[in-house]
Amino acid sequence: MRDMAYTILVADDEPAIRTMLEVILSADGHEIVAVPDGKATLDYLREHTPDAMLLDVQMPQMNGFEICSRVKRIKRLRHCPVMLMTANDDDHTRDHAKLVGADDIIYKPLSGKNLRGRVNTLIEARRA
Repeated sequence: MRDMAYTILVADDEPAIRTMLEVILSADGHEIVAVPDGKATLDYLREHTPDAMLLDVQMPQMNGFEICSRVKRIKRLRHCPVMLMTANDDDHTRDHAKLVGADDIIYKPLSGKNLRGRVNTLIEARRA
């Protein structure tokens, strides 16, 4: 059983999805930092190292693939698990996620129980 609260960065341009993710993930005691786009994500990451990131693939300015690719090239952040969120359940999206170094991909609409379990597993696997 997990006995730690983690800091999870959530980036999604839809306010309702950010709020939903905050509610779902904070139920496990995690601290959720929710940002609306790629620029805000990179601004946050300049000063902070979260325990995990959930990035929406489709965002204005910079998409989740680009953010993930950048994060995985930064030594301090490269071991931070990144889960991409998308409605596109297809080979191209899965291949692109692997190419940019995403640790997992989850498809919208999201199931709270499934999401919580996968996020916790992803973080704990990195911590082990």
